[in-house]
Amino acid sequence: MASIRKDIAVEVGADFAWSVLRQVDQAHKAFAPVLTDCRMEGDARIVTFAGGLVAKELIVDVDDAAKRLVYAVVDGAPTHHNAAFQVFAEGDGRCRIVWITDVLPHSFLELAGPLTEAGSATLKRNLERQAAGAG
Repeated sequence: MASIRKDIAVEVGADFAWSVLRQVDQAHKAFAPVLTDCRMEGDARIVTFAGGLVAKELIVDVDDAAKRLVYAVVDGAPTHHNAAFQVFAEGDGRCRIVWITDVLPHSFLELAGPLTEAGSATLKRNLERQAAGAG
């Protein structure tokens, strides 16, 4: 199985970062412009990427105590996709977000890798901008 791991250092508090990430129906705001739309269908969210790709992601778990969100693509190109975000406090006004994605087939990394890279940079930028505006 192919895996992608991103460690994202963010200059915002862990509670703030988690308050944004846990809003599973608002992913398009946290990841704009990489994501352009997000809507819920039961326990799944339908996300639209800037390039037009649409994925249905089942929300597996939202764990407030661990600040961890798990989701899986259940309708789309990969035969297997499971991902998790977890937020860790790194001191006053800083946190680290660990984003791990496992996919099959391995060739899906050609698409998922660049999307994860762009999403990581976008999430960091958007969280820091939102926190600056909120404070």
